[in-house]
Amino acid sequence: MTDTSSTPAGGPEQPAMGAWLSRLVSGLGKSSARLVTGISDIFTKRKLDDRALADLEDLLIGADLGTATAGKLTAALARARFGKEISAEDVRAAFAADIAKILEPVARPLSVDPARKPFVILMVGVNGAGKTTTIGKLAHQFRRDGLNVTLAAGDTFRAAAVEQLKVWGMRTGCAVVAGEPGADAAGLAFEALLEARRRGDDVLLVDTAGRLQNKDALMAELEKISRAIAKADPGAPHATLLVLDATVGQNAHSQVEIFKNLVGVTGLVMTKLDGTAKGGVVVALAEKFKLPLHYIGVGEGADDLRPFTSHSFARSLMGLSPEG
Repeated sequence: MTDTSSTPAGGPEQPAMGAWLSRLVSGLGKSSARLVTGISDIFTKRKLDDRALADLEDLLIGADLGTATAGKLTAALARARFGKEISAEDVRAAFAADIAKILEPVARPLSVDPARKPFVILMVGVNGAGKTTTIGKLAHQFRRDGLNVTLAAGDTFRAAAVEQLKVWGMRTGCAVVAGEPGADAAGLAFEALLEARRRGDDVLLVDTAGRLQNKDALMAELEKISRAIAKADPGAPHATLLVLDATVGQNAHSQVEIFKNLVGVTGLVMTKLDGTAKGGVVVALAEKFKLPLHYIGVGEGADDLRPFTSHSFARSLMGLSPEG
């Protein structure tokens, strides 16, 4: 087992909120364009009637907001405006307000408990969701906040993942605990926690191999990693974050269901929102699972992963100014 570390040269400043909101609007462009165009096509100086409501519901379902959410949003609109003249912008504003209400309970920042050292965060998810990159971005943010961080290269099946994590370690000034290719991931996680504790680090981020949710053996191994961490610290992992790729749309539901039941997922991270028109799945997941959505990603840069906020997301999804 190897342990590599580097010394940080001072953390970067937090990017301005205005710059982040601009990236959020741009990142959700594909999702919002579909909704804006669809709503505009439905409403051209017409009253809100049964046909319009049915068309709106179909549009929302097609944008991956899910049947339950689509029904809830259109029912609320009908109660307020049925039989009345309504514009496309009125519809988008009403939907944005109601979506923000759905999202508000899950827009909860990840809180690192200073009494738990290290605060252990286990990162899980399927192949290609972006776990290793997300770990690097989280390490970047934690270091900027003045926390000492250890990274555990628990994806022992993929040499590229270990090397990628080491690069992030060098960039962020974090220690990286890694083993030989094919090493026991559970044992590595156990040792990483002990080493992070000896160093007095604030946070331990544990990477894991991409788990296909239909592969029982691999999922059983993930349970083993979780048990090994708990053996070293009965209260750990303190957070288990499921990283989801927004481009999979409604398939995210089955991933949340399985990982939640298997390893007790405590929160979500949604990546790749800039590469899809399926951003509405965020709303559907909030409506169904009520799990905290801690972070969203709209780009490849270290600052393109930021804490999730309900109001700005809802308005950006509907093609409105996030600051309105």
